[in-house]
Amino acid sequence: MGAAPIPEVATSSATPAGRNKSRLIAALALTTTFMVVEVIGGLWTGSLALLADAAHMLTDAGGLALALIAIRFAERPATPQKTYGYVRAEVLSALTNAVVLLLLTIYILYEAYQRFLSPPEVLGIPMLAVAVVGLMINLISMKLLSAGSSQSLNVKGAYFEVLSDMLGSLGVIVAAVIVTATGWTLADPLIGAGIGLFIVPRTWILLKQAIHILLEGTPPEINIALLKQKLLAVSGVTDVHDLHVWTITSGVDAMSCHLVVSEMGQAHSALLGAQAAMKSSFGLTHTTIQVEAQDLRDAEGMLKL
Repeated sequence: MGAAPIPEVATSSATPAGRNKSRLIAALALTTTFMVVEVIGGLWTGSLALLADAAHMLTDAGGLALALIAIRFAERPATPQKTYGYVRAEVLSALTNAVVLLLLTIYILYEAYQRFLSPPEVLGIPMLAVAVVGLMINLISMKLLSAGSSQSLNVKGAYFEVLSDMLGSLGVIVAAVIVTATGWTLADPLIGAGIGLFIVPRTWILLKQAIHILLEGTPPEINIALLKQKLLAVSGVTDVHDLHVWTITSGVDAMSCHLVVSEMGQAHSALLGAQAAMKSSFGLTHTTIQVEAQDLRDAEGMLKL
């Protein structure tokens, strides 16, 4: 006896990322506008730190756009071929963001090395003015995305990119002050390289989280041993096997298992008890639970011998 199939996963504004769509749009508009200003400023002043920050802005804009595209896909209804719909597109977006950021960091470090070998002239005061405006833009974008970053891996990826840009703007301000006050132009590629290195650990964490979801790993907040204990504690349940817990998209986890009961007359109450335990203890509402009799389980075991 089995439960009904996993119910259709909520889409659109029901997902954590979807609820933050308007904030993502606002952050994208701010980021894209200032990215153009920063590119022009970087070329004018000759600052690698500004261009590195502009490159991060470009990645931010791409990441925010990808996040919005992923949300748009997630709004599409489930089909017989894609029974979960397209909600996992949000995880693919986060994975793409992480990979692009890592590749961009490699380029920035290479460019910094070239500038150490041949330091260019850098205009400190215009560089400082552009960086201050960039800092303000990044702080606004961070404020817009901060709440959603704790709910959605997709929004978290976008938030990390904006965070890296905010720190990048601080670095550019420091470099501009040093260049203006001392004329030491090597401060520019040095801080540009530092901006690139700073984001690597956070990006690596984001990459691992996205891959973990795509490999259908157990959600980190779920203690699988404790979950099994809760199921075994349900009245009538004698064994649990084929237990799986995975994440469909950020904020949407699912579970499936086989429950063994001593008598099939206990199947209905065991099923209801298991569903209630999963919801109250772990917040799991997308569950598929198959209930089978102990004698059937014993017969299966004999066949495997």
